Amino acid sequence: MSDPWQECMDHCVEVTKQAGKMIREALQKDIAVKQKSSPVDLVTETDQKVEQLIISSIKEKYPTHSFIGEESVAAGAPSVLTDSPTWIIDPIDGTTNFVHRFPFVSVSVGFAVNKEIEFGIVYSCIEDKLYTARKGKGAFCNGVSIKVSGQRDIHQSLVLTEMGFKKDPEQFNTMLSNIRKILTLPVHGIRSPGSAAVNMCLVACGAADAYYHMGIHCWDMAGGAAIVREAGGVVVDVSGGPFDLMSRRLIAASSGAIAERITKEITEFNVGRDDE
Repeated sequence: MSDPWQECMDHCVEVTKQAGKMIREALQKDIAVKQKSSPVDLVTETDQKVEQLIISSIKEKYPTHSFIGEESVAAGAPSVLTDSPTWIIDPIDGTTNFVHRFPFVSVSVGFAVNKEIEFGIVYSCIEDKLYTARKGKGAFCNGVSIKVSGQRDIHQSLVLTEMGFKKDPEQFNTMLSNIRKILTLPVHGIRSPGSAAVNMCLVACGAADAYYHMGIHCWDMAGGAAIVREAGGVVVDVSGGPFDLMSRRLIAASSGAIAERITKEITEFNVGRDDE
């Protein structure tokens, strides 16, 4: 019996490679930048063109499927996850990196059915690393099986998070305070590569031991979450509860012990939900 979701994944891998090629070509030219919600919330023509490429190609093959895309939502489309097959797309995860030509830029696609992620694809296109994961079938980078580090000792861990401007001074101070709490445990260090999807793939392949973030979106998390889980890692809410794709927050870690320790150390703040 044919596997319809595997067929979807195979098609998406090819489209994602095309999208990565488009991004690499765009990096050779002048980049026109616009602001969205704030001076640090950026979008480029390439973001929009890549999303159009991915959605149009998938929609042609699967016309009944639903889509949640970063640039579509920015243009007013709803961000609602239903039980129907849904493609959750970030055309350029790491737009600020793209603008500055900082080399962690990815295309991220997650595919959910009945609100459960069936597969994830993240293409770190400057590095030319294609991360893939299908539920129950493991995680891979360029076709080679990957595994989390398995680290359980927070003091031996390299932790990822992202730092950025926040309009709310209380949230900004909490973000900085959380970084201080983690650093002074101590841990081996904190890194901020600038792409949520790449961050999760770094956890999945054992290069980092944990990644926590509050304020990202479902399109940042969907592809990478599948890859971390299939690589043997855990993905949970920052409260320690079950991961909620629409909650705009997560901890991805090499082990439950690491995730639990980060949960105890950091202070939550309200970031809203994608489906509100």
